[in-house]
Amino acid sequence: MKQYVIERDLPGVGNLTGQQLKEAAAKSNDALARLAGKAQWIQSFVADNKTFCIYLAETEADVREHARISGFPATKITAIADVIDPMTATR
Repeated sequence: MKQYVIERDLPGVGNLTGQQLKEAAAKSNDALARLAGKAQWIQSFVADNKTFCIYLAETEADVREHARISGFPATKITAIADVIDPMTATR
């Protein structure tokens, strides 16, 4: 599977309550279950008016299908070529 960053424009998402975020996560999980293993949600970062989500998926089309099923827009999808962190400098 490839790794993707999905940018979702969601006005006001940074003001959602914990309960509302829980419900959104459940809705996303339901959509993923319908994709039968073609995509996996790793985590999301919530900002004022958007989220940045890390997914594993077989194809970009699978990411778009998750967006369609869940109702959460995939404003921009970027395939991740590699990952680095501070420890990369010491390897």
